[in-house]
Amino acid sequence: MSISNNTSLSPTPAESLWTDVAETLRAEVSTDTFRRWFEDVRAVALDDTSLTLCVPNSIHQLWIESNYQSLLRSALMLATGKGREILFVFDTSTPASPERLPEEIEDSQPAASNKPPVSNGLNPRNTFGSFVVGANNQFAHAACSAVAAGPGKTYNPLFIYSGVGLGKTHLMHAIGHHILANKKNAKVMYITSEHFTNEFIEAIQTGTLAKFRKRYRQAEVLLIDDIQFLAGKERSQEEFFHTFNALFDGHKQIVLSSDRPPSEIANLEGRLVSRFEWGLTAEMQPPDVETRTAILRKKMEGMQVKLSPEIIDFLALKVRTNVRRLEGALMRVASYTSLNEGKMPSIERIEMLLKDILQEEARRTVTIEQIQRRVAEHFDVRLADMTSKRRPANIAFPRQIAMYLSRELTRTSLSEIGEAFGGRDHGTVLHAHRQILDKISKDDRTKQVVSFLDTQLQR
Repeated sequence: MSISNNTSLSPTPAESLWTDVAETLRAEVSTDTFRRWFEDVRAVALDDTSLTLCVPNSIHQLWIESNYQSLLRSALMLATGKGREILFVFDTSTPASPERLPEEIEDSQPAASNKPPVSNGLNPRNTFGSFVVGANNQFAHAACSAVAAGPGKTYNPLFIYSGVGLGKTHLMHAIGHHILANKKNAKVMYITSEHFTNEFIEAIQTGTLAKFRKRYRQAEVLLIDDIQFLAGKERSQEEFFHTFNALFDGHKQIVLSSDRPPSEIANLEGRLVSRFEWGLTAEMQPPDVETRTAILRKKMEGMQVKLSPEIIDFLALKVRTNVRRLEGALMRVASYTSLNEGKMPSIERIEMLLKDILQEEARRTVTIEQIQRRVAEHFDVRLADMTSKRRPANIAFPRQIAMYLSRELTRTSLSEIGEAFGGRDHGTVLHAHRQILDKISKDDRTKQVVSFLDTQLQR
């Protein structure tokens, strides 16, 4: 493994740490995987907040981030007993001397290495310039751009919601990067709600609540991802309520993301829901085929790889619901091409490479009409009863199950689901969803029926 270019020199702290981390990784992945993706990685810089790894090229970095980031973080935590940000730089054709590597890293990634600790966590690739704007995300992008240009002055709080892998985190990072580019010492904090909760619990256990509160309430910009995970955590909600108020009253910018709008987050206090709705709420939808094609081309430019138009069209048509999955598919094909000396794979070979991704895409392509039809057939009721105003139990119960499945298996909003069920409002759909959830937890027969229908619909 290439950890040091000069074995006569004593290993640096970064190299010593990477030796330990690499041994953990070697035990967790196959020999071929380790040889292909980790053997040529070198650790070139280490400080209290980050470990910088030098990798051969951008494909190497993207593959590790896409497939082994959590494993890498866990191995690093095991070796050091604390979390650190993992940064990447690319190898150059002319190896630099060990003495010059830290300066080269600083020059190549100034935002990552010079940031104050509060701005750690922002991916340097997630900027407005690298974000592909389409009809599906144009409104959210415009809102984020406005917030970045004037934090605390407009759209406060900004609440972004969408399904998984559609770019919420990218836009939040882009806001942070834009603000830091214009005000280098700005106190920008990006965290997940889970991280907020864990830090809060640790502060209680160690008696450092005052320090915890000062850290968060002195932020100029607070970016919190996946805020829905505060649901059901009463103490954390109470703490965040006061943090929110302190920042809002101080005209500091708050940006939140979720997988659903505030009113649809179950077990979230009403006072938090109302505050989340004070500013602007922006939804992001899955991209259309033109936007997916543009995303693939943009990603190819960043990776410095070339694929045929036929391959790009195939990926854009087959991977529809999730940008992250689309990028992962591109990564596999690009890696295959790179490892085969630039030879383009056939469509048949790509189908084999992406078998699991394509199966997942097919499994998730379910429409409300398909759900209504399947449920009606199972309960032997008319399809028209799914949208009628009739309320006898033998119709109302199947209709509730159909609403529940529509909420679970499609990315449609509550209002749109209600409209598809005869013009009902979103409250009716939410009530049906909660009723079926409750029955599933208490009644095995209902649980079996819903599970059976779920399986049938996703075949």
